[in-house]
Amino acid sequence: MLDLILPNIKQPERPFETSGSSENLPSLTTRDKYRTRLREGRLDNLPVEIEIEDSQPVNAIGIMGGMNDDLMSQMQDALDSMMPKRKKRKQTTVANAMKILKEEESKKLINMDDVTSLALEAAQKDGIIFIDEIDKIGSKGSGHGPDVSREGVQRDFLPIVEGTTVNTKYGVVKTDHILFIAAGAFHMTKVTDLIPELQGRFPIRVELHSLTENDFKQILTDPENALIKQETALLMTEGVQLEFTEDAIGEIAHTAYMMNETMEEIGARRLHTVMESLLEEISFNADEHRGEVFKIDAEYVKARLGKQYRESNLGKYIL
Repeated sequence: MLDLILPNIKQPERPFETSGSSENLPSLTTRDKYRTRLREGRLDNLPVEIEIEDSQPVNAIGIMGGMNDDLMSQMQDALDSMMPKRKKRKQTTVANAMKILKEEESKKLINMDDVTSLALEAAQKDGIIFIDEIDKIGSKGSGHGPDVSREGVQRDFLPIVEGTTVNTKYGVVKTDHILFIAAGAFHMTKVTDLIPELQGRFPIRVELHSLTENDFKQILTDPENALIKQETALLMTEGVQLEFTEDAIGEIAHTAYMMNETMEEIGARRLHTVMESLLEEISFNADEHRGEVFKIDAEYVKARLGKQYRESNLGKYIL
């Protein structure tokens, strides 16, 4: 970094040195001074130009049509390793340039073969694969139509869950000791609609219950990025302050719970719908209320959500 900074520093001419000597080169004293300033952070905002590797990969899609994703990825990596690294110059500050140069030097110290070997070992011994919405491939046993393809997907899962070797771009992965967890709503289908072989590979079954009002209250307040905190911080950027009372949070939780009970059960996602409806007017006119404080209590929640809840509750009976 000093080599990039110092050539741009003009040194005063010294009369006792002859022409053609190193009078334009920075002296050792000057270099030491700038080294001290650099370490103290006094040069962080100084503009500097650095040369970095161009991270844009070689586009090989045009010459590899029809290949599957794994083969395509392997060929792409092979081309990237064979092609010479392209360089580009970038104008930035000293502070940002130090981060970029540190990252490049750190990458040179990493042996990617060792990293890949450790990653493969960790995946095989401690890996967890979570299969979501497995109920969508449940077959009712009609033997025709979409049920045939669903059963085919289940049979494709079988060897992986039972234990096999899978070729990846980083090497062969054995799935014998990988933990498989599957989850599904099973509203339209049952667990018994899965083929028996696949059912036997998931011996431990856990049934989850619907969220209660107290669960909704905890979701609204307890997490680090709880929905109440998110909405408050979002409107704070517009200069609008929100204050939620305890009874307001309870009313929001009650509304979300009742909507899940009487309408479609969508779990905690219901809170996003309720909060959007509750704060819609304040959010839309936030620029007109800059500097104001809004106190959200139970009465405000009932006034904003009561009409919508009744309309939604009756809407399903209208043809």
